[in-house]
Amino acid sequence: MAKLQGFEFWRKTLKEARYVVAPMVDQSELAWRLLSRRHGAQLCYTPMLHAQVFVRDANYRRENLYNEVCEEDRPLITQFCANDPEVFLQAALLAQDYCDAIDLNLGCPQMIAKRGHYGVFLQDEWDLLEKMVSLANEKLKVPITCKIRVFKEVEKTVRYAQMLEKAGCQLLTVHGRTKDQKGAMTGIASWEHIKAVRQVVNIPVFANGNIQHLSDVERCIQETGVQGVMSAEGNLHNPALFEGHSPPVWEMAEEYLEVVKRYPPCTLSYVRAHLFKLWHHTLQIHQDLREELAKVKTLEGLADVSKQLRLRCQEEIAKGKDSEDKESGLPFPHWICQPYVRPVPKETVTNGNSQASVLKKTVCQKRALEDCDGSADTLSKNKQKKRSRNPKKNFCPEQKPKYIKCEQCGNPKGNKCVFSLCRGCCKKKAYKEVADCPSHGLRFKTKAEKRKAEEKEQAERSTTEVERSDRIPQPLQDSRRELEEPRPLL
Repeated sequence: MAKLQGFEFWRKTLKEARYVVAPMVDQSELAWRLLSRRHGAQLCYTPMLHAQVFVRDANYRRENLYNEVCEEDRPLITQFCANDPEVFLQAALLAQDYCDAIDLNLGCPQMIAKRGHYGVFLQDEWDLLEKMVSLANEKLKVPITCKIRVFKEVEKTVRYAQMLEKAGCQLLTVHGRTKDQKGAMTGIASWEHIKAVRQVVNIPVFANGNIQHLSDVERCIQETGVQGVMSAEGNLHNPALFEGHSPPVWEMAEEYLEVVKRYPPCTLSYVRAHLFKLWHHTLQIHQDLREELAKVKTLEGLADVSKQLRLRCQEEIAKGKDSEDKESGLPFPHWICQPYVRPVPKETVTNGNSQASVLKKTVCQKRALEDCDGSADTLSKNKQKKRSRNPKKNFCPEQKPKYIKCEQCGNPKGNKCVFSLCRGCCKKKAYKEVADCPSHGLRFKTKAEKRKAEEKEQAERSTTEVERSDRIPQPLQDSRRELEEPRPLL
């Protein structure tokens, strides 16, 4: 059957999905996707998967995709981060039988994406992106889609989207924030950019950004003309967002835990993170249970903490404390599912006139350099913890011991290494020369000599047995053989 493209793919395969759960690292796993689908989500993405690791590691493939195959979890799009066309294609070929489309992540703005050179940090390398998308579109039997962030300039964003469409992208998700809009600098997403893209491309477009309630979804579709709207943080704080419903937190938490038990395995850290998001506003009040939620090591322990939070909320309801939450600035009582709104920076960040350099100085000032005396006032929290465990620990870089570097790689060498190398280089040299290095616990020479001694001893033993058998007369050898043969049972 021919591969569906563009609007035909959106209508037939994705069933005209309008309500979409975003790809979220360690958060959009199978159990959460199923919970979201129960409450109005029509399309889900897998968490972002690393293409190179997916190709190399069978366990990674099994744990992150193959083990999560479920009939209820369709339509489903698998998202990869990659910066090499061949590696991206290999990963997509391994995944295409388990999903309805492959998505290329071009929107992740985090530091790990910058170090790995993927996500939004590829948005200026149009030749590479064109090659990646066109190769995948040519070789895959499922459509290729992309998720991008916008440039400050609307015109450049439009040209960017047109380039991806021309390369073979069949559906485009546009997050209306720039590369720099993250963390404290998140600000407001620009629907104007999304609208401009939608007006010029001939493929379906999903919008992402500023979605906290169902009313935001409908307003976004009306203002931008997109085919669907994607939610990430809004969905994490209220999985029933697409139903237009704000249920008590414990209802969503208990239903999620029930899905986790029904569809194992689910990593405990994922479950813990979801409960922290759901109970976010309540945990600001009940700090003791926040600590408990962070410490428990089992699924049953997490469920027990969630139950304790429910009981405390129900006690507050019985005492009529609903009105107290209005003083906290929340639109609903803290035990109701509702979005978390980040504190607004001193100056509003917009795509057209971002004052990033000024805001970084006012909002994201760096800590002053630590003094050599290492006083508690100047140490970071992490170093203060280390100091509490070891009062004699010294953090002054000038007083730290200077290590002699390995002659080959520059890493610190072993103090007593016979080759004056680090352990890695020493191991290679000792293996090649069949030598020992007691400092690094390497015994290649000793083991080789032991093996030779054992072989020599075995050879001498076999020679002695042959000589002994030659000295025994033939009749005695025959009688000994008869004695050694097993006798039949009577």
